[in-house]
Amino acid sequence: MSTTNTTNEKGQGASHASDSQVPGKVQEKVPKSVEDQLPDALHDTGSNSKTGKVSHATGDSKVPQTLQEGLPEKVEKIVPNAIHDTSGAKFSDGSVGK
Repeated sequence: MSTTNTTNEKGQGASHASDSQVPGKVQEKVPKSVEDQLPDALHDTGSNSKTGKVSHATGDSKVPQTLQEGLPEKVEKIVPNAIHDTSGAKFSDGSVGK
């Protein structure tokens, strides 16, 4: 994690992650908006709940966590529960996983 405390108007110059697999120098160079687009499992800025990049798995999933957070809801809905179990999950459109 970066120890740099100053940022420019785009949020560059410091990492906004509490936990990351991204090298520190790279974290400091990219704008905060780019950091927020990465799945929290890869680079945790705590932004996933705001961006909708969350996993809707309610049971077992063979899909890596990073991919789960990056998949659009419509894809999560159609993946069979044997691969990515979303039974009972509540989606943003109000539907519930089967």
